[in-house]
Amino acid sequence: MDKQIITKYSNHLNRDMTIRTYGYAGTPILVFPCQDSMSDNFETFGMIDELSAWLESGLIRFFCVDTVDKDSWSDVGGDKKHRIEVQEAYFNYIIEEALPIVYDLCGGFVRPYVTGCSLGATHSVIFFYRRPDLFDGVIALSGCYDTYFFWDGWHDSLVYENSPVHFLANMPKDHPYIDIYNQKKMIICVGQGAWEEEGIRTAKLLRDTFAEKGINAWVDFWGYDVNHDWCWWKPQYQYFLPIVLGTRP
Repeated sequence: MDKQIITKYSNHLNRDMTIRTYGYAGTPILVFPCQDSMSDNFETFGMIDELSAWLESGLIRFFCVDTVDKDSWSDVGGDKKHRIEVQEAYFNYIIEEALPIVYDLCGGFVRPYVTGCSLGATHSVIFFYRRPDLFDGVIALSGCYDTYFFWDGWHDSLVYENSPVHFLANMPKDHPYIDIYNQKKMIICVGQGAWEEEGIRTAKLLRDTFAEKGINAWVDFWGYDVNHDWCWWKPQYQYFLPIVLGTRP
């Protein structure tokens, strides 16, 4: 398995941030880990092994990033304004510092897919729908897309900008991003089993907004036995990757 570990200091976040790459060629996919996790998350929980045939055949290449969730989404006792400012700094880090690393390793400008599970899915949807010009599509599994939930209902303009159910609901139907969205592959998936309550609620809100705005995303609800867990996210990737890429290893 081709693997690289790149650690660089982030001026946006004032700390070292690591990107782990897996694979050597193919469709680039930017991977956000689960809440409070880092760039080794997919490897630690067996997703790299699960998708090894895809990586080793040169069909996909993962770029797994670190998070700063502990200082933003998860710091429930911290100052709310500071927490969302950290999240916005993370947004700027990915756009202005992490993506250029992806471009360099791919030999030029590319539009990667974004993906993740749980809070990684939340990040994926935020990044894709805020900057569809920079990404080729999104596969989001078991995310929560109402950011106000994480800030106990408190919000300001930055929380709004990072809350897809809010900024998409208010997007004009003639916004130029809608045409861009509809040129991409968009999959939002959630199970209906244990620990998926907020994922179900917010996926339904997105589904209704997509229908109202004419956004051709696929919002897929899996069965009542499908829990918020890796044992389901692995077969979900095996199911969705051939649909998105039009091939299989």
